[in-house]
Amino acid sequence: MPATPEKVVAPIVLAMADDELILGHRNSEWTGHAPILEEDIAFANIALDELGHARLWYDLHSTLTDTSPDTLVFFRPAGDYRNVRLVELPRGDWAFTMLRQYLFDAFELVRGEQLLESTYRPLAEIAARILPEERYHYRHTETWVRRLGLGTAESHSRTQLALDVLWPYAAQLFGPWPAGDKPSLAGIVPGLAHLRERWEALVLPFLADAGLKIPTLELATAEGRDVHTTHLAPLLQEMQEVARLDPEATW
Repeated sequence: MPATPEKVVAPIVLAMADDELILGHRNSEWTGHAPILEEDIAFANIALDELGHARLWYDLHSTLTDTSPDTLVFFRPAGDYRNVRLVELPRGDWAFTMLRQYLFDAFELVRGEQLLESTYRPLAEIAARILPEERYHYRHTETWVRRLGLGTAESHSRTQLALDVLWPYAAQLFGPWPAGDKPSLAGIVPGLAHLRERWEALVLPFLADAGLKIPTLELATAEGRDVHTTHLAPLLQEMQEVARLDPEATW
């Protein structure tokens, strides 16, 4: 029998929520440490936006599976998370953070625009809610990447190094949807080949204009979301510590 929309959508929604949550947590590590006060405030707000978007996706997942968002966030082990490895890497320096955010923002922008056309209305409705903020995030990090890439010799070298490190990880953004058979996804989520094409059309000319050289290593064929780096477990240990002290507590 064909998979129902709910069965197909639930694991995809969980993966999108996990991406937003883990990236938001990484970005929050810059609070009080950004290079200038104005940016400290701006980037803290972007981190909060990511967490807010995660909550929207977790809430949708909860309606589909009757699983509590708090249970998903605070009581799952690292192996059960479905975020891409790109978002769980340590924050690095400012160039690394801005370059990672740019690559991810570009992906969310093109994906969000496509999700507006989803035949599964809850996906389209959430995309419509978060897309204005995603457009702001993209413009913000686009400005920083250009500023760093075309800035001093040091800022350029740090940004190029960040691109060299992060480029292979970006491939996982276009990995297989964590769902059922491919025909069941038609009209519900955008095709991954199309997403990658639109993402590259946006990202490649911009990076070149920012004075950065695209790594010679071709964007690899993406891997699944069930294998993580060694960095995710310590991040979750910190994030889940208080909740796990008393799992029955009411906050």
